[in-house]
Amino acid sequence: MTKTVAFMTRNFGKYDPMSIGAYMRIGGFHALKKAVNMEGEAIAAIIAAAEVKGRGGAGYDMGRKWSQAKAVIDDNKVVVCNADEGEPCTFKDRTLIEHDPFNLIEGMIIAGYTVDAENGYIYLREEYSHLRPLLLNAIKQARVYGFLGKNILGKGFNFDIHLYSGAGAYVCGEGTALVESIEGKSGRPRMKPPFIKQCGLYNLPTCVNNVESLSLVTGILLDDQNVYQSYGTEKSKGTKLVSVGGNVNCPGVFEIPFGVTVRELIYDLAGGIQGNRAIRLIQFGGASGKIASTDILDTPYTYEALQKAGVGVGSGAILVVDERTTVMEFLVATQEFFSHESCGQCTPCREGNRHMRILLDKVAQGTHTESDVTSMKKIAKLMAMSSMCGLGETAQSAFVSAIEVFPECFIVK
Repeated sequence: MTKTVAFMTRNFGKYDPMSIGAYMRIGGFHALKKAVNMEGEAIAAIIAAAEVKGRGGAGYDMGRKWSQAKAVIDDNKVVVCNADEGEPCTFKDRTLIEHDPFNLIEGMIIAGYTVDAENGYIYLREEYSHLRPLLLNAIKQARVYGFLGKNILGKGFNFDIHLYSGAGAYVCGEGTALVESIEGKSGRPRMKPPFIKQCGLYNLPTCVNNVESLSLVTGILLDDQNVYQSYGTEKSKGTKLVSVGGNVNCPGVFEIPFGVTVRELIYDLAGGIQGNRAIRLIQFGGASGKIASTDILDTPYTYEALQKAGVGVGSGAILVVDERTTVMEFLVATQEFFSHESCGQCTPCREGNRHMRILLDKVAQGTHTESDVTSMKKIAKLMAMSSMCGLGETAQSAFVSAIEVFPECFIVK
C-alpha cells in the first residue's frame, strides 16, 4: 500500500499562496464554477457518497450535515470554518492554510452555496495570528475577482467571508463556545437544544466545518474518476491528514490513505524514535484522546480498526512518548492541561478536573489508596455523562484508557 498520497494536498508547492492568479492557473475555482450549476442537495449528495467524516474530531458525516443545514428554512444562514485547532499535537489545519489558503476559501464558498448561506466566518486560533495576513489576502483577492460578494458568477448567489481570531482558549474548539467567542462573549459552551444548526451564530442557522473537511470539498467535486474513494478501506474511504509529533525524529503532517499501519506512520513517515529509544505510550487524537501501548503498532489507521483497538482517529494527531517519560508523568501533565483549560461553567468539569489532578498527584507520589482509584473511576464516569461539552466529556480519556492498558501503574504499594 502507498504510504502517502496527494489528494487534498495536491496543490502544495504548486502555486504562490499569496496569488489568486497563480491558484487559478492550476485549476482554482473550477470546482466552484461546477457547483453553482448544481442544486445544493446534489452537492451534499456527492460529499455523502464520498463518505467523508468530519475531520474536527467528532467524525460526523459531512454530507449529512450539509443536507441537514440545507433543510433548515431561513433567509439568513451562516457557515463557520473552525480553524481553532487547539488539540495538542494537532497541526494539520495550520499546514493546509499555509500551503493552500485559496482552496479553503473556495471550499467555504461552495459550502455557503450548498446550504443557502450568505455569510461565512473563519475562526482562527490566536496562536495562528501569523496566518491572518495570508487569509485576509485570500479573502480580499477573492472579492476582487468576483468569487465573493454579490451575484457570484452571475448566479444570483451572494456570499462573503469574515475572519475572526480567538483568544487562545482550548474550549473554543467546541462549536457553541466558538460562536459565543465570535459574538464577543466569553468562550463558553451553550446548553443544547437548541442545536447550532437551528440557532447558532447570532441566533442564525449555522453549519460548522473543520479546515480539513472544507479543504476536501473542491477535490471531491472535481473527482469524476472517484479517485478519492479508491483510497482507504471498505469502511474508511479516502485519505486523512495525520499530525505525528512527540519523540519522533521527523515530526510532521502526512496525507495517508486509510489503512496504513501505525507502525508505518511512526517509523517510516515520521522517521522512528529519537535515539532509537523504546516507546512508552502513544496517544491518538490529541489530549482528549485515549492512549495505547506498542501493541497497537500493527493496527491499520482506520476508524474501525482503531476503535476496536480502544482508541480513535479524533483530530488526526498521533503523539509518541518514549521511555524517558513515565505513564503517570504523562497523565499528570495531561490533567494539568485540562484543569487549566476548563472554562469552569459546569460543575462536573470544573470540580472533576480539580479532584482528578489531586488524586493523580497522589498516585504519582505512591501515596494513593484503592479508594482513591475507585474515586477517580467514578469521577471520570460522571464527567463523561454529565459535562456540558466535549471538553469535560473527554478530559479523562487518557486516564480511562491507562487504567485498561497500564493497570500496573495504579497498584497500591
